[in-house]
Amino acid sequence: MSKTSLALISDEPWLNDFAPAIQKRLKDYQTALYQINESLGSILEFANFHDYYGVHFEPVRKGWIYREWAPAAQQLFLTGDFNWWDRESHPLRKNHRGDWEIFLPYAQYKDTFTHQSRIKVRVIDAQGRDLDRIPAYIRRVVQDEKTHDFTGQLWFPQEKFTWTDRYFSLEAIAQMPLIYECHVGMAQEKLGVGTYREFEELILPRIKKGGYNAIQLMAVMEHPYYGSFGYHVSNFFAPSSRFGTPEELKSLINTAHQMGIAVIMDIVHSHAVKNVNEGLNEFDGTDHQYFHPGDRGYHEGWDSKLFDYGKWEVQQFLLSNIRYWLEEFHFDGFRFDGATSMLYHHHGHVSFDSADKYFDEGVDEAALRYFQLANTLIHQLKPHAISIAEEVSGMPGLCRNIEDGGIGFDFRLAMGIPDFWIKTLKHKTDEQWDLFELWHELSNRPKKEKSIAYAESHDQALVGDKSLAFWLMDKEMYTSMSVLEQNLVVDRGIALHKMIRMITLSLGGEGYLNFIGNEFGHPEWVDFPREGNNWSYQYARRQWSLVDAEHLRYSQLNAWDQAMIELVSKHQVLKAPHGEQLYLEPDKKILAYERGGLVFVYSFHPTESYFGFPIRMPESGSYQILLHSDQKKFGGFERLDPTVNYQTDQDHTVALYLPNRVVMVMKKGNKK
Repeated sequence: MSKTSLALISDEPWLNDFAPAIQKRLKDYQTALYQINESLGSILEFANFHDYYGVHFEPVRKGWIYREWAPAAQQLFLTGDFNWWDRESHPLRKNHRGDWEIFLPYAQYKDTFTHQSRIKVRVIDAQGRDLDRIPAYIRRVVQDEKTHDFTGQLWFPQEKFTWTDRYFSLEAIAQMPLIYECHVGMAQEKLGVGTYREFEELILPRIKKGGYNAIQLMAVMEHPYYGSFGYHVSNFFAPSSRFGTPEELKSLINTAHQMGIAVIMDIVHSHAVKNVNEGLNEFDGTDHQYFHPGDRGYHEGWDSKLFDYGKWEVQQFLLSNIRYWLEEFHFDGFRFDGATSMLYHHHGHVSFDSADKYFDEGVDEAALRYFQLANTLIHQLKPHAISIAEEVSGMPGLCRNIEDGGIGFDFRLAMGIPDFWIKTLKHKTDEQWDLFELWHELSNRPKKEKSIAYAESHDQALVGDKSLAFWLMDKEMYTSMSVLEQNLVVDRGIALHKMIRMITLSLGGEGYLNFIGNEFGHPEWVDFPREGNNWSYQYARRQWSLVDAEHLRYSQLNAWDQAMIELVSKHQVLKAPHGEQLYLEPDKKILAYERGGLVFVYSFHPTESYFGFPIRMPESGSYQILLHSDQKKFGGFERLDPTVNYQTDQDHTVALYLPNRVVMVMKKGNKK
């Protein structure tokens, strides 16, 4: 056993009993990588099949080649505008690899096989069915407004997009990502679908002003049902045309880079839409071309198809997909959706009450190995790219280097934190809040694995659930958010909203995520147009007019969010080691800790304020308040004086005035 393969175990001695399993995972990965290198020279070449399959112009032969992998199909025909949708005239033939292909000479087709013309591939499949399908590697898919039919579209723009992001650097962002999770379509206030261009012009400046250094774009890959939030993907290489053109998406990303903002893609490799007309399902007539056969290939909870990650061609498809988005669109990394579902045959629907669950027969080792290959590819192509796993089981080594026995992700989403907040707000009174449980939830993570902390994401904003602001203030948000009136429910909600977000941001991880609009307590859930709401866009938008209205308290929450993001950015708090607890008093609901040279002091008590309260500081000296949530501009009551110097005594303690429901951030020395 090599020493490097056991670094994970050296750091986590409780894994010692599983050393053989961890070593086997490393060996299986090394074998897979060796086979790839032996076959094609490198993983980069292995992940380049989007330049082989699909439609491409061949300058040497002067024409277009179209290739498709459909091993069990009986016959394929190319049809479209170029041949007036003749379903017989252009049959594909099998080449030496066993792939279907057809060549269209430029001289013959230059006037018909053109930019924006539409195509499909007619497949006589293994079952003898005669179906028109969309090419698997198509780069653009559009929907007919009248028939609602989805069709592949040739995309040969005369002018290639000119990137101007050459000097954009990811390095600093990758060390402390502050992520703004967003959806292009629902980002505008209008009752309709927002566009890439509108997002670039209207939303990116808001994000920049808010201090976030990264955005996480949802629903980029084409999906036939808008209401799926982008998670039922049909066409993996096509950016959704409902938001605009590929060039407009590139322009959005290019502009973000010019603003110093990284763009992370919410990539869906965990499952695929089961639709036969739009997607990959039964493309060649079998249920096991891209997916597992039978029940194993179907996710009952998601009503979707599950990839066979152990299959060579599926690995090529998905890894090529990663390379395509990184290179063609300059994405800066990925948030892998549904990582827990991928890692386990049971999709995580068990209680992880034993370490055995991370290594037993419930683990899909092929999917785990796929993640290792994917992270290898990502960091070879873009060393500082950000790779995030949506993973809730606590799989050990998820965010450790592969050579150390890990899986290679950079960050894990701290999914337990928002669950904790919802459970607390839903089931406990303020007097019942358990600060020991709170500290444990926010600080208990492996020392050498990084987490993205968040108080709420899109999951908590969806219809059927409630955002934190809704849990805190409910219907009062519609009637009592004026700065000119006092309302006890709103006062409590505003105070706790600020405290929850600050403690999550400063204590919970090495990165942070916020869902679009939640920073100012957006008052409504997210509900996409569907039959159940008469296809309304009322809740599939963001009401920016609320936060722009200075007479409403939404602007106060927004001001707080900007202030706390600026504070942790300036002091590089999330790059610091885990927070060190300085004080915790469960009955008085007082908590204090140090991180990144700052001292965070919270008074969660619903009614009591304390005068001259002793809090131990990390070292002796004079301390000042850098930021506190009781400022009037943040919706507070101005009970604290930030000009006061707090001098430690012989026990390194300072005597503080702690009003109820307030957080203050202190620093030794002057306010720099």
